[in-house]
Amino acid sequence: MNFAPEPLRVLIRDIFAAAGSNPEEADSMGQHLVGANLAGHDSHGVIRVSFYIDWMRQGKVFANRDLEVVFENDAMALVDAHMGYGIALGKQAIRLGLDKCRNNGVSVIALRNSSHLGRIGYWAEMVAAENKVSLNFVNTTGLGMLVAPLGGIGRRLSANPLAIGIPIPDQPPLVLDISTSMIAEGKLKVAHNKGVTVPDGCIIDAAGNPTNDPNVFYGDPPGAILPFGGHKGYGLGVITDILAGALTGGGCTQAGKQQLEQGMLSIIIDPQVLQTSDAFFAEVRALIDWVKGAEKRTPEAEILVPGEIEARHRTERQANGIPLDDTTWSQICDTARSLSVSEQTIEAPLLRD
Repeated sequence: MNFAPEPLRVLIRDIFAAAGSNPEEADSMGQHLVGANLAGHDSHGVIRVSFYIDWMRQGKVFANRDLEVVFENDAMALVDAHMGYGIALGKQAIRLGLDKCRNNGVSVIALRNSSHLGRIGYWAEMVAAENKVSLNFVNTTGLGMLVAPLGGIGRRLSANPLAIGIPIPDQPPLVLDISTSMIAEGKLKVAHNKGVTVPDGCIIDAAGNPTNDPNVFYGDPPGAILPFGGHKGYGLGVITDILAGALTGGGCTQAGKQQLEQGMLSIIIDPQVLQTSDAFFAEVRALIDWVKGAEKRTPEAEILVPGEIEARHRTERQANGIPLDDTTWSQICDTARSLSVSEQTIEAPLLRD
């Protein structure tokens, strides 16, 4: 089934409002989650709604929290989210980083004790919209421990995503938005809900044998996700865990956690203050043209740059709607009805023939 983006955003907003979020927070949740679906990242979109509300009901995440500034100077800040919704608190953290960067040309924001921060590429896009470069590293302290170390079997790391954003005036930004694992756990949720398999080389079972079945990953005993690119992804995952966990003070991956806690280290740079902005943007455009001008292996092959596929998804899904599987839609409807959201609001996003 396909769903109209704007009524779907309103539905998600109203779900979080009914669950106790203030208008600004509820609106942030709707924009971010539907925005992830529009970008083609269904793993970090509205499929997360029922999980977030369940966590709120269990006291594992809290509505309407504000960042506590633990330490700051002109260019740096350590901030604590106190387990507020990561999507709302992440926006507060990035806004603080942008303010400091405007005044100083660079800023470093260390965010700790946040609930799930959503699609990390969103934060890179938010910074790029201000014509600034950003590097964003995220870890999960324990509940998101899903990834086996290189050569190992058991879960020891989280997916440890990172996002790097490069602005290009009058064009969509370059945004590298990846996990350091072969597949994001949210994509396993999507495959599980759809009842489909995942590609080769992504997951292993509890004995270390390769499998394509997401049900095996969620089994008892559970499987694990592999790092991407062997030692390269594994090493990057370890470093990301340290930057987002140890450096923020939120903690690295460890066993025994009962709620999902994330940290994010964001570094924001203004090329204009470096006085390289004209040359910078020209070099970025020239590099893109050079790379995309390479001879193609086959006539139908495409050479894409980071962020291009997301821009393509947005155009297509704004025009034709956001596809959701029956299980995900049923979960959203059940959550909405449990919070007494109106049937009219629930039915509004569905596109009918």
